[in-house]
Amino acid sequence: MSTSNFGKVAVLLGGRSAEREISLQSGNAVLKALRDKGVNAHPFDPGEQPMEEILKQKFNVAYIALHGRYGEDGTVQGSLELMGVPYTGSGVLASALAIDKWRTKLLWQAAGINSPRYVMLNADSDFKAVVKELGLPLIVKPSREGSTIGLYKVTTAEELPEVYQSAAKHDPMVLAEQFIDGLELTVAILGDTPLPLVRIEAVNGLYDYEAKYLSNETGYFCPSGLSDEQEHTIQVQALHAHKILGCEGWGRVDVILDKSGKSFFLETNTSPGMTCHSLVPMAAKTAGISFEDLVIRILELAHVG
Repeated sequence: MSTSNFGKVAVLLGGRSAEREISLQSGNAVLKALRDKGVNAHPFDPGEQPMEEILKQKFNVAYIALHGRYGEDGTVQGSLELMGVPYTGSGVLASALAIDKWRTKLLWQAAGINSPRYVMLNADSDFKAVVKELGLPLIVKPSREGSTIGLYKVTTAEELPEVYQSAAKHDPMVLAEQFIDGLELTVAILGDTPLPLVRIEAVNGLYDYEAKYLSNETGYFCPSGLSDEQEHTIQVQALHAHKILGCEGWGRVDVILDKSGKSFFLETNTSPGMTCHSLVPMAAKTAGISFEDLVIRILELAHVG
């Protein structure tokens, strides 16, 4: 496809979520790549201007580089569909499901996709019973946040009530999850194709916000070092997990491989990061796809409601 066929492209960046700063980084990287490819692309920040400006400014398609709520949760997707503007990534329902880790787990369990055991928490939870059921350490995280915002590793039963309160500041829906000791992996999906796995090694053993965005010591390995057979098996499972939620276009599925070789699927990201630390560009590079070509391919896969 000639880049002129895209018409005028809005790169949606920034937004109103807790991940605004990361989204600005992703969006500006995408904007530069599109312009380098000759695309008539312009930044559009829904956190600073109303969505109807997309029609007034006569944009033909939207590249969504938003992360978290009001960008990755189906709200912006619904707005664009009402305006009849094609957009990158998954549709309304898949976006809303994927950002909700609890409902993702419910669907995956129904489909036979393995995921860590969990308990939904609230202020009245019997925290001692939760520890007894899930064991220690365990993970606590908001159900509807991304970028590991509000994620905590709990190592003692006494910590859990306070950690719950901290996580609940980000989202009233809080999930306590079985901790899986193993290899952190991620599977980028482009169209119907899983890209090479990326293996992640966080220095403190937890791939949290600091390890993801601030640390220069987090290790990323692509190729992952797994056998071809093991990698292929995880890729097939990840694509299935992605599609069960109705996801399309592109995305990233996060997995932990335990010491026995069993895969535990954590979540699907429908608008992954595109920063210098991001994993989808890393996987694409190993597959022989440059950052600029990756961005163009994602735009070619734009969702038409």
